[in-house]
Amino acid sequence: MTIGQPVLEVRGLRMSYGPNEVLHGVDLQVCRGEVLALLGPNGAGKTTTIEILEGFRKRTGGDVKVLGVDPGHGDEAWRARLGIVLQSWQDHGKWKVRELLHQIGLYYTPYSKPYDADELMALVGLTGQARTKVALLSGGQRRRLDVAIGLAGRPELLFLDEPTVGFDPQARQEFHELVTRLAETDTTILLTTHDLDEAEKLADRIVILAGGRIIVEGTAWELAKQVSGKSEVRYRLNGEPEVHSVDDPAEFLREALAKDIHDLEVRRVSLEDIYLSMVAK
Repeated sequence: MTIGQPVLEVRGLRMSYGPNEVLHGVDLQVCRGEVLALLGPNGAGKTTTIEILEGFRKRTGGDVKVLGVDPGHGDEAWRARLGIVLQSWQDHGKWKVRELLHQIGLYYTPYSKPYDADELMALVGLTGQARTKVALLSGGQRRRLDVAIGLAGRPELLFLDEPTVGFDPQARQEFHELVTRLAETDTTILLTTHDLDEAEKLADRIVILAGGRIIVEGTAWELAKQVSGKSEVRYRLNGEPEVHSVDDPAEFLREALAKDIHDLEVRRVSLEDIYLSMVAK
């Protein structure tokens, strides 16, 4: 996969709801064929950011270009180039899977060559449920259908909002393989997730948003490098808890063991620790 020209460019993005400013000058760029993971705690501004990029919400300020178009003025042809997988949505439970995917594909035909319904079901692993009513699908199958609907028009840019919620381990692995295949075809993917392992596995780059600002971004390797080789040592000294981040736990322990310490614990600092420490600032 070769990452190409920018398909998403954001400069100084701001968003306020009355006196409450939820985005404070966000800058972001995503290139063709790139998989970017947007992480952050609830209330960080992820959903607002995504909705502005998708053209569903008007921003307060800043410059935004998605596929070369201001999303606030995108027409139907522009929207047909996007794929969107929401966390959840309401649908007609009486539709059968194949019928629903075929019908949705028809909406894209004036603008693109959509996936054939059978091809799309095979892509997401729903071939066996072709004649099953949507209301009868399991939670994991229902989530696969959400992904299939987002892919129906062969999007250039795919938004995935917590895409693997409800997936069992096998379905999650299959979905990860699907994301990899899509990226290899130059499909650009912007996903939100609370699963740091998923972000590390799938994303070319990780962006952490907290308090309406991007606080750090980089590859998983670049973020992990910030604590490379470090360990966390926890113990109690004179009844008080102590926590230290150290490069050489063996040397630290030689000194610590000369003191009256209790409940000693040593563990490796992880990417999750980086995330938690940064969003807490």
